[in-house]
Amino acid sequence: MAKRMILMLAVAATLLGGLGFVKFRQIKTAVAQGAGFQPPPTAVTTIVAKQEKWPATLNVIGTAAAVQGVTVSADLPGTVARIAFDSGKAVNAGDVLVELDTRQERAQLAAMEAQRDLAHINFARMKQLVDEGVIARTEYDNATAQQKATDAQVGEIRATIARKTIRAPFSGILGIRQVNLGQYLSAGEAIVPLQSLNPIYVNFGVPQQTAAQARVGRTLRVSSNDVGGLTFVGRVTALDSVVNEATRNVQVQATLANPGGKLRPGMFVQVEITTGADRPVIALPTSAINYAPYGDSVYVVSDLKDPSGKTYRGVRQEFVKVEGSRGDQVAVVSGVKPGDEVVSSGVFKLRNGAAVQVNNKVQPGNNPAPKPEDS
Repeated sequence: MAKRMILMLAVAATLLGGLGFVKFRQIKTAVAQGAGFQPPPTAVTTIVAKQEKWPATLNVIGTAAAVQGVTVSADLPGTVARIAFDSGKAVNAGDVLVELDTRQERAQLAAMEAQRDLAHINFARMKQLVDEGVIARTEYDNATAQQKATDAQVGEIRATIARKTIRAPFSGILGIRQVNLGQYLSAGEAIVPLQSLNPIYVNFGVPQQTAAQARVGRTLRVSSNDVGGLTFVGRVTALDSVVNEATRNVQVQATLANPGGKLRPGMFVQVEITTGADRPVIALPTSAINYAPYGDSVYVVSDLKDPSGKTYRGVRQEFVKVEGSRGDQVAVVSGVKPGDEVVSSGVFKLRNGAAVQVNNKVQPGNNPAPKPEDS
């Protein structure tokens, strides 16, 4: 019985040992295969780096402002008797906009003109009498003062009547009418906005360290997608005398022609200031840049060698310095040489030394002046 038990244990141990040896060989083989496994190449698109000349510019966001802009208001209180304009129309300086009721003032003017005429007659009589020595000089002086006082009162009433005819102070475009016929207006109450649109100002801020580049006389280009992509050319005409303590920016004002009044006060615009001579850059698609907190980089395709010495097409990571952008492109000023084959899409899937397969049938956008299509 004991011998049979020992024999069974021996047989079981032999079987377990054999199975363990076989499993060990299988695991060893799998580990060896895993160590030699190479992932398949990553599909990417590439572009050959070329050197271009880009103008030295400073790009900022600005706001259009009228050279002259007011809200026309009533100078004196009164009732609106006539409205002589339409909302949104162009007017010239001096054009009548609104007439207030002046019937009371005209009645006062007629009465005062009668007093003035009587004062002139009395003055003429007093002058003749004083020349003949019939009356004292004092009575003549009183007649002179009365004549001048009535002349002044007539002029005052005429001025009041004129002030109740409200005219455009300068040429421009009217806004929305804010009064109605028969409405009583208090002194200073708004009637209609008036803006002079040609020429027009563009105000924008630049960092204090670049304020010197935006000096008076610099040429700039202004554009806005809201006016059909039109570009306007102007010049810097003024810089603020102080730096904003909150933003550390200097306010700059430019003046430019605005034919047709395409730009409106308050409109946001893109401003591009020429700051110097053209500079050499490598223009790459935005999708080619791998942005990261520790530095921006690109992947350059070249022939690499694996640990066994076999050559394959792979990528090496190169850190770059980026300065400015234009449309779909960014300007690389260091880190890439002309002629380098740079990965233009798929960079998020790569690592240094990764194998790649180039497929350039579909390329990412690389237009310096793209025009978005209507959705």
